[in-house]
Amino acid sequence: MLARELRLLRDEELRGRLDEAYRELFNLRQDWYMGRLEDNNRITAVKRDIARIKTILRERELARMVEGGAR
Repeated sequence: MLARELRLLRDEELRGRLDEAYRELFNLRQDWYMGRLEDNNRITAVKRDIARIKTILRERELARMVEGGAR
């Protein structure tokens, strides 16, 4: 998923997507260990999605801190 699309979501939705991504990564790793995984690149893609979501959440957290401290 693109960062541009993720930025349109609310924090709660992002956290939900993050939970889903972690579950998917867990399942992909299990499939990989069992030798059932057909697309190894999917693991990398999910890890990047997780990083994107965490980055956006952190940016929003820092923005709130700056807004709160500036008042």
